[in-house]
Amino acid sequence: MSDDIDILDTPAAGGDDYARIDIVDEMKTSYLDYAMSVIVSRALPDVRDGLKPVHRRILFSSQEGGFVAGRPYRKSAKIVGDVMGNYHPHGDAAIYDALARMTQDWSLRVPLVDGQGNFGSMDPDPPASMRYTEARLARVANALLDDLDKDTVDFSDNYDGSRQEPTVLPARFPNLLVNGAGGIAVGMATNIPPHNLGEVIDGCLAYIENPAITSEELFEIIPGPDFPTAPLILGKSGARAAYTTGRGSVLMRARHEVETKGNRQSIVLTSIPYQVGKSGLVEKIAEAAKEKRIEGISDIRDESSREGVRVVVDLKRDASPEVVLNQIWRYSPAQASFPANMLAIRGGRPEVLTLRDFVQAFISFREEVITRRTKFELNKARERAHILLGLVVAVSNLDEVVAMIRGSSNPADARAKLLAKEWPIGDIAQYIALVEAIEPTDEQSGGTYRLSERQVKAILDLRLHRLTALGRDEIGDELKELSIAIEEYLSILADRVKLYGVMREELEDIRNTYATPRITEIAPAWDGIEDEDLIEREEMVVTVTHSGYIKRTPLDAFRAQARGGKGRSGMATKDEDAVVEMFVTSTHNPVLFFTNTGRVYRLKVWKLPEGGPQTKGRPMVNLLPLGDDERVTNVLPLPEDENEWSALNIVFATEQGMVRRNSMDSFTNVPSNGKYAMGFVEGSGDRLIGVRLLKEDQEIFLASDAGKAIRFSATDTRETKSRTGIGVRGMKLKDGEKVVSMAVLETGERDTEVRDAYLRAAEWKNNENSATLDQAKVDEMAEAEEFILTLTANGYGKISSAYEYRTTGRGGQGLTNIGEPTSNPDRNGPVVASFPVRHGMQLMLVTDRAKLIRLPLQFRHLVENGFETHEGYSISGRGSSGVRIFNVSKGEQIVGAARIDETEEPENLAEEAVADEIAERGGLDKTEPYTTPHSDKNIDGEAGG
Repeated sequence: MSDDIDILDTPAAGGDDYARIDIVDEMKTSYLDYAMSVIVSRALPDVRDGLKPVHRRILFSSQEGGFVAGRPYRKSAKIVGDVMGNYHPHGDAAIYDALARMTQDWSLRVPLVDGQGNFGSMDPDPPASMRYTEARLARVANALLDDLDKDTVDFSDNYDGSRQEPTVLPARFPNLLVNGAGGIAVGMATNIPPHNLGEVIDGCLAYIENPAITSEELFEIIPGPDFPTAPLILGKSGARAAYTTGRGSVLMRARHEVETKGNRQSIVLTSIPYQVGKSGLVEKIAEAAKEKRIEGISDIRDESSREGVRVVVDLKRDASPEVVLNQIWRYSPAQASFPANMLAIRGGRPEVLTLRDFVQAFISFREEVITRRTKFELNKARERAHILLGLVVAVSNLDEVVAMIRGSSNPADARAKLLAKEWPIGDIAQYIALVEAIEPTDEQSGGTYRLSERQVKAILDLRLHRLTALGRDEIGDELKELSIAIEEYLSILADRVKLYGVMREELEDIRNTYATPRITEIAPAWDGIEDEDLIEREEMVVTVTHSGYIKRTPLDAFRAQARGGKGRSGMATKDEDAVVEMFVTSTHNPVLFFTNTGRVYRLKVWKLPEGGPQTKGRPMVNLLPLGDDERVTNVLPLPEDENEWSALNIVFATEQGMVRRNSMDSFTNVPSNGKYAMGFVEGSGDRLIGVRLLKEDQEIFLASDAGKAIRFSATDTRETKSRTGIGVRGMKLKDGEKVVSMAVLETGERDTEVRDAYLRAAEWKNNENSATLDQAKVDEMAEAEEFILTLTANGYGKISSAYEYRTTGRGGQGLTNIGEPTSNPDRNGPVVASFPVRHGMQLMLVTDRAKLIRLPLQFRHLVENGFETHEGYSISGRGSSGVRIFNVSKGEQIVGAARIDETEEPENLAEEAVADEIAERGGLDKTEPYTTPHSDKNIDGEAGG
């Protein structure tokens, strides 16, 4: 087309019968109208009676039709038809679904409809067709409908204007809090949990007593939802958030019991979370078990009946109920959250309300209802008193009134005569005075009384025989009762305190009649299911290699190998490595990893890679976020229960002789990226060489590369909470010297004379006890004796009794740890390691050429005929220069050492199997030695260099 036509400028067909509108504006307006209609008239409940229009119409129509408690049940189809035809012009299915839900005691905490027949189940099965079921109002519904005929609430036209329906019901209890509500509107949704009726009324009474009460204070009275399915609520934080902010997530969990039959155990779920379908729950558990997300289940079945929920989960023989339960909580709806969104209509507007807002709105509504009801009853009483006064006049002048009526040609004439007549008040003065006392009247003047239109109408409406049967005493008694009632009504309206007293009495009556005990238990707070909760507690052997590899192996695997008795094949030569640390612990125990830079990392044992006895494991650098040039120097297993840590101390030692003692409380929380455990003097080049657990009654042993050693009490170092402090001087060093080893020793004999006497009489001296020391004392000290191995870079070393090292104050230069041969002072070279050893251990040496040497470590005095055969190592003095331990090649030096405890204990076959593995592994793939912590477990290591 050559010319564009503007549609808006084109005249509309039909002249002025059409209005011109913008479609965008019309869409906005129409959609907003639709949205508000859905919000206010369909999806959201009114805060005053807690009902949506469909539920309100069902209750009102049922009362109107007489389908109430105490009367026969009526077909649900009849109720639905009345509601749909008179008030709710929507589908019958929606009305029946709403009716059915109001009968379900697993959906509503206080069901409002009493149903007969199949109205569904928790599975959830749908209700039977409405033609098969019957219903009537539950007795508690009366508390929502009472006083509806006393002008307590406003009425409005129904959809076609043929009837009137209430805009809200005059509820006597906070139904919205008691039964909750859920619904999705346009752009908003509500989800209000149900609560215990007695607790909610107690909260309302508390508000009446103290209108300034806060939501937090109400929370102490209403501690949380009371779900009709009776699950456990885990913690109060979710409910507190919902009550104080209007939004919160309430965590629910199914109740359970563990039953044992023979050697089998079963988990029995006796309740389920609110709004969780039971059949769906069973399916989810079965599906998770099939997919191996839940392990240890042999069978699951639903044995629920009229007596209650009973979902039985049979366990396999070796399954742990605790672990399976944690898996069920994580992978099935047996644990679920109720996302509370406390949205309701208040004042015609949707609002998110706090707990106090709900209670305040209900109390304000009840005040309005009681006020309107009282006014209605007051007016009704006044009207009746006025009529009775006219009847008193008629009865007092009965003959004259009858004559006037009979002498009238028609009712209008009789009415006019009665209105015009002035009646003497002599006989009725007392009744007039009674009415005047509570309500002044204008009908009397000058000793006479004139009837009003209403009084004349009442007289004429009475049949003659009824009028003649009335007695003045009967009317007088009723007038007295009315006067008392009117006075009461007036006092209620005049005194707000009295009005609230009436409200309190009605609330207490509801509570006493309908309240039931709480069925939802509130359990302690729960911080979430960790992966650890899904891991079964199992004893593990954790091994660390010289090259920094780590793994965990089930202890049972070693036991099985020990019984086999054929040993294991070693690893390929190029992959050989040496185990320098091994300990037995549980999968749930934590392990601390300390690095040369003074940082600490923490992992649970179950997070370590699992492998068989022959596998190498994984490098620790792949498990921990280590920085450049950062490497693990110490691994420290800890008790699982952190409450036990407070009784433990941890001591750090650095290469430059600094020590620091901390409580283990300082390391209860270690983030995933680690944190600093030890500080160093800036620019000093110092590094961490040892970390040990110790007790205050133990002693710290430090050894330097210069052949010195110092031993001092743990209490010489003050316990600190600092993690970045550099500590205090443990050992004084000369320039170029460094500490190479730290160990923890038991406190020895402090008396110098007793110690020296023992050293002369010790068994390893191979001479008779020539000292005066009692043999019992000798035996006692021998039992507690520890031995220190000191090793030098050139392959020399010696073993001395720890009694040789007297306890001194910290910070000194120390005592001689190993002497130098006078003929060749440079023979030994620097000390590379010094640590406690025991007879039967193996010694693992590491050279700077990546060689690994394994040597048996036997004490000569404990070897049969050892003194005669010279087999094993003699125990020598602290200042002796040592003997050759290993022949190193020219230009080669030992740079580190580790000890392996292969002492067999018959009651523990696992240790024998562990020894098999260690004995068949060797070799190195890097020269930097791994330094291990002191431990009293199977294998301990020390290193330096």
